[in-house]
Amino acid sequence: MSPRASVTDIESRLRERLAPSSLEVEDDSARHAGHAGAREGGHYTVRIVAAGFTGLNRVARHRLVYDSLAELMQQGIHALAIDARSPDDR
Repeated sequence: MSPRASVTDIESRLRERLAPSSLEVEDDSARHAGHAGAREGGHYTVRIVAAGFTGLNRVARHRLVYDSLAELMQQGIHALAIDARSPDDR
């Protein structure tokens, strides 16, 4: 079983790289217990608002989040649900 990234690890990386005005990270791993991929790492939901997302489409925003978490994606994140918004999004 791979080690899981912690919520604190994920939050730290995102705060450092994307300077969000709002950030919530939820560990959903318990809901996926028994799922084959659960052995490969944790399941997380990220809700993030950052000025750096302004003018970017959804795919570009997700790429920024994935790029910020690249090392953790290899070492403890199996699944990541992302809600990435700019401050202007409603």
